[in-house]
Amino acid sequence: MALKAVHVSDVPNLDQVPANASLQRCSTRISKGVEFGLVASRIPKFLVIGHRGNGMNALQSSDRRMRAIKENSIMSFNTAAKYPLDFVEFDVQVTRDGCPVIFHDDFILTEDQGTVFEKRITELCLTEFLNYGPQREAGKEGKPLLRKNKDGQIVRWDVENDDSLCTLQEVFEKVQPSLGFNIEIKFDDHIVYQEEYLIRVLQSIMKVVFEYAKDRPIVFSTFQPDASILIKKLQNTYPVFFLTNGGNEIYYDLRRNSLDEAMKVCLEGSLDGIVSEVRGVFRNPEVVTKIKESKLSLLTYGKLNNVPEAVYMQHLMGIEGVIVDFVEAITEAVCDMIKPFAATEEDGDNLLEGDGKMQLKSKPQFSQRELSFLLKLIPELIRL
Repeated sequence: MALKAVHVSDVPNLDQVPANASLQRCSTRISKGVEFGLVASRIPKFLVIGHRGNGMNALQSSDRRMRAIKENSIMSFNTAAKYPLDFVEFDVQVTRDGCPVIFHDDFILTEDQGTVFEKRITELCLTEFLNYGPQREAGKEGKPLLRKNKDGQIVRWDVENDDSLCTLQEVFEKVQPSLGFNIEIKFDDHIVYQEEYLIRVLQSIMKVVFEYAKDRPIVFSTFQPDASILIKKLQNTYPVFFLTNGGNEIYYDLRRNSLDEAMKVCLEGSLDGIVSEVRGVFRNPEVVTKIKESKLSLLTYGKLNNVPEAVYMQHLMGIEGVIVDFVEAITEAVCDMIKPFAATEEDGDNLLEGDGKMQLKSKPQFSQRELSFLLKLIPELIRL
């Protein structure tokens, strides 16, 4: 189903964010930053962003990390904050009574006496939404949470460390203040949204951001092309990124079907960058140069970002950051492979013992010829 294009020329500007609300408090793992969009702020050259906090939940995965902590929760965000992380990414939707809440799926599922009940997040009021899952109030029991997998199978949402559902305001109030927020604004792929509805949702979210962000670094992102343009029209303080699957899936709205189309959306809407599924970039590595020449930033997401070698290759390609599930492992790998260091006798951290000898811990080195070969090889490997 097509997503209706909206006209944004007459949308009122809501640029009420304090002048010091910027990305300046990002991690200083790399001292020199790059200009980020139209805001006079600096970011490190390579960002690591925690997906839904400390990582998404894959309830049937054999990897315990995928079900260790409830995704999109205050517990998950603060766990991620313990590592050298720049941002956490999370999903925001707005309830029927206008409250922005943190939840990924379009529908929330529960079970009562063997019957599964499914309700759309945006059709619930805040009180109804917060009644699902663990409750903060002592002695109160919430509705059991279920989840539908991509294959349609419904499973109980059991994780090793559970936490309550939360609002956007609570996240600002309870998560480590130095941790940046990549706020993905969720819309249903199968719904045609009217301009009035999009504006109302975005204003509800930005009202909370304006009031509670303070100095916290903020980035907005969304897969909804019209919403991305509206966010930029409604405010010009925080960067806005357009999310794309990079051509891995095909949608009725052509703007969502390739990185070239994503570039057009960004340039026509004066957006700041693209967040692409990483396979879309690896299948078409020359697009990185085109995006950089267009003065746009490029971040990626996807399962390959949990592989340190794939992350390091993106750093070599000039991609500016990755959204990852294995926060501990990838932040450690990034620090080892990317951070500069000097080989000195006093630098004990960079020396490893092996075979009775001290060896220098070093990052991989590639010549331009080798890098060019790897970039040509990667698209073929992705097709396997």
